[in-house]
Amino acid sequence: MYLRVLIENTAYTPALCTEHGLSLYLETNGKRILFDCGQSDAFSRNAALLGIHVSSIDLCILSHGHYDHGGGIHTFLSQNSHAPVYIRRDAFGRHFSGTEKEIGIDPSLKNHPQIILTEDETILSPHLRLLTLNGEKALYPLSNENMLRMENGQLTEDRFLHEQYLLIEEAGKRILISGCSHKGVLNLMHWLRPDVLIGGFHWKSRATKGESGFSLLREADMLARFPARFYTCHCTGENIYAFIEPRFKGRIGYLSCGCELTL
Repeated sequence: MYLRVLIENTAYTPALCTEHGLSLYLETNGKRILFDCGQSDAFSRNAALLGIHVSSIDLCILSHGHYDHGGGIHTFLSQNSHAPVYIRRDAFGRHFSGTEKEIGIDPSLKNHPQIILTEDETILSPHLRLLTLNGEKALYPLSNENMLRMENGQLTEDRFLHEQYLLIEEAGKRILISGCSHKGVLNLMHWLRPDVLIGGFHWKSRATKGESGFSLLREADMLARFPARFYTCHCTGENIYAFIEPRFKGRIGYLSCGCELTL
């Protein structure tokens, strides 16, 4: 599997755009995949600089219904007229950070002919699956702090039924791609036991809301017990990454915009 980071909060070179968001380009199992598309057209501008043609992508996956992962979908659809875009039906609902800030994606896209609304398990090919894990019991903390959705005219806790994950099987490895791991990165590891996990842990917001370093280190220690390799980014945050990195003894890396990864 080959991965190139098209959008992340940081970049390893000033030539690339950055924004609070995530977009990953993948080549695996004979497919060219866009996993999330950031919040604007920046992913496309970076793709051009990196020699990646948006028009040649075979399929697009949106991990969940937040603007920093799906805001660039208009740009993708304007540049690629054939690739299906896989997204959960609930992703087009109204989502909020706190009670004031709405953070959803454009609901008018729901009826676009390239949009495919996914099930709890959607098989893309024999070695590519999209999973929601909605029926699984959470054994570890979730990462939903201050995340709300509108239901029947009332704001309520977002259970992230609209979040999905890409499970790749290639070269004897199980690789899990997650946007923000809102169901809890520890839960994802417990449920699926991948060899590699790539994505945000959503721990940055917990630190800014005053959660103790001890609590985060305890979870980092639990995560490090899984015999896997981790690549994180975006909502983990550089400061949190630096804080937890020593616990993993060389089995974790940070993916900035422009980074390449071959597994």
